[in-house]
Amino acid sequence: MSTVILTEAAAYEVKDMLKQNDMPDGYLKVKVNGGGCTGLTYGMTAEAEPGEHDEVLEFHGLKVLVDPEDAPILNGTTIDFKQSLMGGGFQIDNPNAIASCGCGSSFRTDKVAGTPEEC
Repeated sequence: MSTVILTEAAAYEVKDMLKQNDMPDGYLKVKVNGGGCTGLTYGMTAEAEPGEHDEVLEFHGLKVLVDPEDAPILNGTTIDFKQSLMGGGFQIDNPNAIASCGCGSSFRTDKVAGTPEEC
């Protein structure tokens, strides 16, 4: 199983964003940050090149980076992009998350709680 999995819709959306920002050969970095109501939050950034220790994955022609320290927390996570009448957004399904908050962007696992903030 891959650390993270990007659906075709998510990969297409990220590739489009990279092109719009003059980074057609860029990478998507998926990471875990501390904070949020539950202790951890997801982060996604555009990177010009991989970091020294980054795991490099590829989905539908998009190169994705994951830091080895975040890999256990993200293992098996699926990232999708959904379009609706209210706009579009990325949806993250992490099988390791045991709790999340109402906003859907903060979570914790049974091994990593992070540092919760007041929402």
